[in-house]
Amino acid sequence: MSEPRHLAIAGATGAVGAEMLLCLEQRNFPVRELTLLASARSAGKTLRFRGKEIVVKELRPESFAGVDIALFSAGSGISKEFAPHAVEAGAVVIDNSSAFRMDEGVPLVVPEVNGADALQNRGIIANPNCTTIVTLMALNPLHRAFGGVKKIIASSYQAVSGSGAQGIVELEAQSKAIAAGEALPEKRVYPRQIAFNVIPQVDVFLDNGYTKEEMKMHFEGRKILHAPDLVASVTCVRVPVYRSHAVAVTAQFADEPSIEAAREAIEAAPGVHLMDDISAAPALYPTPLDATDGDDCLVGRLRRDLVLEKALTFWVVGDQVRKGAALNAVQIAELL
Repeated sequence: MSEPRHLAIAGATGAVGAEMLLCLEQRNFPVRELTLLASARSAGKTLRFRGKEIVVKELRPESFAGVDIALFSAGSGISKEFAPHAVEAGAVVIDNSSAFRMDEGVPLVVPEVNGADALQNRGIIANPNCTTIVTLMALNPLHRAFGGVKKIIASSYQAVSGSGAQGIVELEAQSKAIAAGEALPEKRVYPRQIAFNVIPQVDVFLDNGYTKEEMKMHFEGRKILHAPDLVASVTCVRVPVYRSHAVAVTAQFADEPSIEAAREAIEAAPGVHLMDDISAAPALYPTPLDATDGDDCLVGRLRRDLVLEKALTFWVVGDQVRKGAALNAVQIAELL
């Protein structure tokens, strides 16, 4: 690790910002100075880092003087407005929003997959979508082992924390109302009841019938894997789970895959853990609770696909607040 850096976190009081702070401390990132930034209404609050209370400042264009690395997690509108100011001040921006992901010249990075791309930045590096990260953590070792992935068919099971704190509030409020036999409170986050239900819509619908969230894996997967011909058909589903996303994936490869080689590839890959033994009692496979607050993505239910040739089907789970957002950003900072 090089000399300590001056870091800034824009959106420090949000769930991902708080997780970034935790990751920096847990991973002993060499921080010389830490600037915490948020909206005017959050300015003045204090957050604890390495035993000290740090006052949150209002995010302003001039906030990045002397900053080496700026971690952004405050939404795409804020990133588009303030990231150029950070770059102009000499910082490298690692942005967790969708603002720059598909911009030419902006690396889209999962460190275990395409970490070298981060070093080709022009001042901004993009963090991929959380579902894309979790999926590619499991898929990349297989992509490398079997001549490249050609097609993906996937269904995601996405936790309500992916919608922010209000997603959790809505799930809790509806669950309590149902348990008490009371009328459901007004829906504010989701178009349908989320408690004891699943909703096959994450983000807005596009003209092709897919949602924006579903198309992210298609386009982001191509960019991250350097696989311009990759095609992905994805259905994203919101489920009544607090934290950690799960994805059921069928992937077709250029070469014939084997279960044995697939297991070896996953077990050898950094940041991925194979949790797959259906002969155990009870059967061993990962669930969202197993991945919550953990760094690794967990893979199970690995098997040959019965429909597509040269294809495998598997289940992967990852903490979308951590590896799907905050941890991935901190790992990119470590590369720098």
